[in-house]
Amino acid sequence: QVQLVEAGGGLVQAGGSLRLSCAASGRTFSNYAMGWFRQAPGKDREFVAAIARNGGGTYYADSVKGRLTISRDNAKATVYLQMNSLKPEDTAVYYCAAKYGSGPELYGYDYWGQGTQVTVSS
Repeated sequence: QVQLVEAGGGLVQAGGSLRLSCAASGRTFSNYAMGWFRQAPGKDREFVAAIARNGGGTYYADSVKGRLTISRDNAKATVYLQMNSLKPEDTAVYYCAAKYGSGPELYGYDYWGQGTQVTVSS
């Protein structure tokens, strides 16, 4: 089992920044590709960003390219999502997820965190 705990969400004005973190425990973090997803009220959960287990590859949804950056620190067993130039449409609950293997991956994640709320005011 992999346990994931997100932190760093909050309320920010449009154009502002937030940095989300997701701390993992339970298994060897560097064996897992990691991803961030989000779910806005009344909408399905959607892919945001993913990173390979060694940090060597990343992939982003078109809607966040150039504004959000995923990174990881395997020594700290933590994955991050730096969010810049935030827009009201970025408002959602953000979830991190882990999948055994190299990655980056868009689908098939095995473990999920509880989520952290991000609210962007206009």
